[in-house]
Amino acid sequence: MSTTKPTKTPANRPRKKLPKKQRQQRTRPVGEWLVYLLRCRDGSLYTGITNDLPKRLKAHAAGKASRYTRSRPPVTLAYTEPQPSRSAALKREAAIKKLTRPQKDRLILMKPLCRPADTTG
Repeated sequence: MSTTKPTKTPANRPRKKLPKKQRQQRTRPVGEWLVYLLRCRDGSLYTGITNDLPKRLKAHAAGKASRYTRSRPPVTLAYTEPQPSRSAALKREAAIKKLTRPQKDRLILMKPLCRPADTTG
């Protein structure tokens, strides 16, 4: 039997470590995390999270953000709620998704839309 050394391929080559500053820039969120609700053409509500609302709304409008909203354009922003972290946003999104439709409608009516000035939707 012959033993050969494994060849260095991209799959088993160790990754180069980025400088600390670049790692922080890559992982730092754009802004605060938001839970948002969109009202679709058919009247249904879509719930999601993002840290860059204008970019996410453009993606929804272009049909690139989610399969659900892609088949129900156009979408309008109905509700946003800031969260301190991604983890908190995911937990709040799950809680909102468990609400009934009348509860979601009350949530939208009770809390005014806190929307950045440059957001269109």
